[in-house]
Amino acid sequence: MPEQLRLPGRLTAPSPGWTTRADVVIVGSGIAGLTAALRLRGRVDKILVVTKDVLNAGSTQWAQGGIAAALGPGDTPEQHEADTLVAGAGACDGAAVRVLVNEGPEAVRELIALGTNFDHTDDGELSLTREGGHHRDRIAHAGGDATGAEIQRALIAAIEAAPDIEVIQHALAVDLLLGPGDVDDSGTTGPPAVAGLTLHVIGEGERDGVGAVHCRAVVLASGGLGQVFSQTTNPAVTTGDGMALALRAGATLRDLEFVQFHPTVMYLGPDSRGQQPLISEAVRGEGAFLVDDEGDRIMQGVHELADLAPRDVVAKTIMKRMLETGRPHLWLDARHLGAEFWERRFPTILATARSHGIDPVTQLIPVAPACHYASGGVRTDLLGRTDVPGLYATGEVACSGVHGANRLASNSLLEGLVFSRRIAEVLPGELTPWREPAADRRTAGLVAGDIRRELQETMSSRVGVLRSAPGLAEAGVVLDKLAGHAAETVDQASWEATNLLTISAALADAAALRQETRGSHWREDFPERDDAHWAGHFDVTMDDGVTTVTFAPAPATDGGLS
Repeated sequence: MPEQLRLPGRLTAPSPGWTTRADVVIVGSGIAGLTAALRLRGRVDKILVVTKDVLNAGSTQWAQGGIAAALGPGDTPEQHEADTLVAGAGACDGAAVRVLVNEGPEAVRELIALGTNFDHTDDGELSLTREGGHHRDRIAHAGGDATGAEIQRALIAAIEAAPDIEVIQHALAVDLLLGPGDVDDSGTTGPPAVAGLTLHVIGEGERDGVGAVHCRAVVLASGGLGQVFSQTTNPAVTTGDGMALALRAGATLRDLEFVQFHPTVMYLGPDSRGQQPLISEAVRGEGAFLVDDEGDRIMQGVHELADLAPRDVVAKTIMKRMLETGRPHLWLDARHLGAEFWERRFPTILATARSHGIDPVTQLIPVAPACHYASGGVRTDLLGRTDVPGLYATGEVACSGVHGANRLASNSLLEGLVFSRRIAEVLPGELTPWREPAADRRTAGLVAGDIRRELQETMSSRVGVLRSAPGLAEAGVVLDKLAGHAAETVDQASWEATNLLTISAALADAAALRQETRGSHWREDFPERDDAHWAGHFDVTMDDGVTTVTFAPAPATDGGLS
């Protein structure tokens, strides 16, 4: 067992200077958060949506490829389920996958009814395409390659037309306020329950600085952890805040080691940091293919689906070729698609690539894997409940069990949609009376914001695509050192850095303990999948800053396929 770091049990923050109340607070404004808000309308008295930046600044707007569902002729939820389980490499929750694929088509149709303008064929049918790991054309897209932006537009329009949903922008969720747990019939008191949430708001009228929202339930829809790494497709706001907040409050984080690295992210040079341009898997779905410097197609003979193999297979193949040749990237060849097709099907990607000096119509696109999606997160049941009474989680912040060790392409938007609908069905009936927040006895702390660069570079080089025991041990030493860099000022940079450190430590511990290669977790020193020892999940919990990692055995859920 790796030596555990001592992390802050809660974030150091000023005492709340303002207070407000809402029955339900939703943290996040992507597809998961806004769907939950819209579905809860009329079922609870007051809904408050808080978002770290502006309403459209989260990850949803960056989703290029689309949303997967069995909507096409000949396709079935059972086929979608089979593809999801294979991609998840034996670590999916089968019941969660069945919920996703069976409820997905109706959820997408409701999204269309809300006003989302998906692309259609010339004869008026929904235009469906294919991405990695799918054996059917089942990816609905909008604006060619602007699906997330169109979904976000439709959801924001619906929110703005709903005056009974309050929105606070530029609001960082700091920590949960916890009240006394429920007492059961035997007189036993349960775990502390949600009583509210502290926020730091920048310039929202009278609500400026740190304040407290007293509420009866919190729905986390705050996105992923992409900024843990130096290069990511995630926007700057994805600093793992929701996962860290939940962990400090008593929730369990599951499957953190399964971080998906998208195989085709545009390579901008060795010094590029932060959010990188994604070259959607849909480009390969339309016929593009990966080549090395010699022009050889690298995916031929590697997998039955070749360039459309599941993402972990493609990312590993790219990395292996890069390591063999010493090259920092490979190439995506989509020149044969032609100018007219590029301009119609992938206008956003085309414009982005050209802005970086690459014209995909006439040139190869330099690509390399980069952090893309967290398959793990806050552990939930099939109705979005966490271990903390009154706390729900949905979307990328959550681990519903759908994705297993490697998310199937375009299942992420669907997961946020489906499980937010499920939360909205049960939450109103589960609201408990208002609780007074109890005195918070967790040890406060904060690390300096300037640790971020070293943390990200360490995680990328030691806990990135390719992992090993020596590298993970080195990461542990660096993270331990960074934990000692106490902040001299209390500000957003320090809050974010502390959240990043908290999630990085938990992720590195789980990666060190999983001594096998499975899905997106690739151990150089344990190159084979090992169901005999590692079929199951690593769960991380925290007690006042001290984390514990435990293994929960479970049968493999893909019928032994890999």
